[in-house]
Amino acid sequence: MKLVTNWRAVLRHAWSVRLLLLAAVLSGLEATLPLLAPYLPIPDRLFAALTGLTVGAALFARFLAQKGVSDAGPKDQAD
Repeated sequence: MKLVTNWRAVLRHAWSVRLLLLAAVLSGLEATLPLLAPYLPIPDRLFAALTGLTVGAALFARFLAQKGVSDAGPKDQAD
């Protein structure tokens, strides 16, 4: 396994990375929700559902051509 040559651009611009970071934040909110439950009327499993949808969107975004990160040359292709 090796990194793509434009990994810095992928890290900065890829929607899949952004969506996975959002999923991590939502997962953290789900973990802290029991502490906030007395103060906020938030439905059960809301953050779990949002996290699942976000991860699904990240998976979908991973396969879309994205301007600025999809300009892979021949050496970036899988062997």
